[in-house]
Amino acid sequence: MSAGASDAKKRSKKRYGAGHHSKRWKGSRELEVGMQGILITCNMNERKCTAEAFNLLNEYAEKLYGPEKLEDNDGSSSEEEEGGEEDVAAALKKEVAQLQGSGPKQERRFQALQSGANNVIFIKTHNLESDKLVHHILSDLHTTKKKKSRVILRMLPVTGTCKAFPEDMLKYLTTFLEPWFKTPNSATYQIAFKARNSSHNKRDEIIKSIAGLVGKLNPKNKVDLTSPELTIIVEVIKAVCCISVVKDYTLYRKYNVQEVVKDETLKADVNSAKTESNTAEKKEAQDSEETGKGKREDEENGIKTAQGDNVVVDKSESNGE
Repeated sequence: MSAGASDAKKRSKKRYGAGHHSKRWKGSRELEVGMQGILITCNMNERKCTAEAFNLLNEYAEKLYGPEKLEDNDGSSSEEEEGGEEDVAAALKKEVAQLQGSGPKQERRFQALQSGANNVIFIKTHNLESDKLVHHILSDLHTTKKKKSRVILRMLPVTGTCKAFPEDMLKYLTTFLEPWFKTPNSATYQIAFKARNSSHNKRDEIIKSIAGLVGKLNPKNKVDLTSPELTIIVEVIKAVCCISVVKDYTLYRKYNVQEVVKDETLKADVNSAKTESNTAEKKEAQDSEETGKGKREDEENGIKTAQGDNVVVDKSESNGE
């Protein structure tokens, strides 16, 4: 085989091989418009974050919704199959069909997908309300102060997704926000916006547009950046906009599972101790300054007295002469 033919074969193999590999991991393995789930941020360890997320979510989901029941391709649940007798050949055939992907895949309660941003994973949810689940988790962590993760930082529910362009976002939000903000419903609110790997959305403009939309739904809706009743979370990753409306965002430390378990009383005591220490230091500095000022005044008075005595002595000496 000539060198030219060999090089052409390598180029062809490389071209088609790369295309096949990229296509295999694209699609359902990535965050897409129309999905619901949970965005989870971490710090440089996505693999461990995913494992912790599955453990935490499954623990609380079983408490709220019971054990997960998987359905096979024929629609029967796995628990029903365990109770009855099944032909071994049929079981093997069914398992092979599942492995080969001949039938529809099972939809799991939680499925980890690529989010499109570093240090962020997306857990797709099925047959559950992600906002209620995440709020339940944070409520329990806030009450018990029991730390249950090491690398997970924030857990943000995603109850709606749309294309991440301003006109698409506003069109989608017009309907999405109605259950919370349209007359007769009203609430105090804030908007938490963040964009990752997206340069066509300006933060201030998006927030202003959403606030204007909320005001049109009901003029009684008011912005409150201190302790709002509701928080509109808008997370943009590449071309996908993830949205949710949550409660207790400030109370649960921006849905940060590391911060919410910290003892607030201890933190308050530390801040109080720091304040008292700073006050004591300032008072000590003032006392020291006043003492120094008094010494300087005494010294100045002593010098003046000494100078006056010298003047009297000089006069008596001159009279004696």
